[in-house]
Amino acid sequence: MKIDLNCDMGEGFGPWPMGDDEAMLDIVSSANIACGFHAGDPSIMFRTAEIAKRKGVAVGAHPGFNDLQGFGRRVIRGDSPAEIERMVAYQIGAMQAVASLAGHKVTYVKAHGSLNNMANEDDDLALAIARAIKGVDGSLVNVCMPGLLMEKASEKIGVPVAREFFADRTYEDNGTLTSRKKPGSVLHDAEAAAERVLQTLQESAVTTVTGKRIPIRVDTVCVHGDEPSAVAMARTIRAKLEANGITIAPFTEF
Repeated sequence: MKIDLNCDMGEGFGPWPMGDDEAMLDIVSSANIACGFHAGDPSIMFRTAEIAKRKGVAVGAHPGFNDLQGFGRRVIRGDSPAEIERMVAYQIGAMQAVASLAGHKVTYVKAHGSLNNMANEDDDLALAIARAIKGVDGSLVNVCMPGLLMEKASEKIGVPVAREFFADRTYEDNGTLTSRKKPGSVLHDAEAAAERVLQTLQESAVTTVTGKRIPIRVDTVCVHGDEPSAVAMARTIRAKLEANGITIAPFTEF
């Protein structure tokens, strides 16, 4: 079995860092780089893409709401689907340009935070993101949660998808992530998270907060980079998977 490990990166701003991207790029196989709206700036984008290129890590655009203060995790309403489509396309294009300067190439897109969550509850928003991806570059892969609206919208208009499992988040019975506002929604025990990832991959199913098992196909596993224990957790997960015969590689190489 091969699996991709992805991580949200480049999420600092100016002199303010967020996470240990350099260390994380020694562990993961794909880097979702913030495009300047919820976090990041041109210099951080360039630096992250440059290091990823040097370490053989794939890069993707990680567009979000224009919400630096809320880190893209606040619910923002009022934009039309057409405005969302342009906003996402704008960020993808920016990441493509900066990655090109660094000698790297963007191969996928993964919507960030609240934008991603809202798109999985709104058909028009999911289609807007899929249209933006296809409109910029039809070969770009949309990284999305299995069985939800983003995956369905992408398949509807012919956008390739990679299905994602979150290593450090719990799941509701409808296949969505448990809200961060609820206690226990974010896992901090690295060994427990690693065992959960391994079980999900081996059984092709995720166990929800109520104990329900939902069949899923997984191409990539997300390890978040903004928690204090992020690097240790990512390292533990990778070691657990490799010890069980699973190869870590960018999903674009499967």
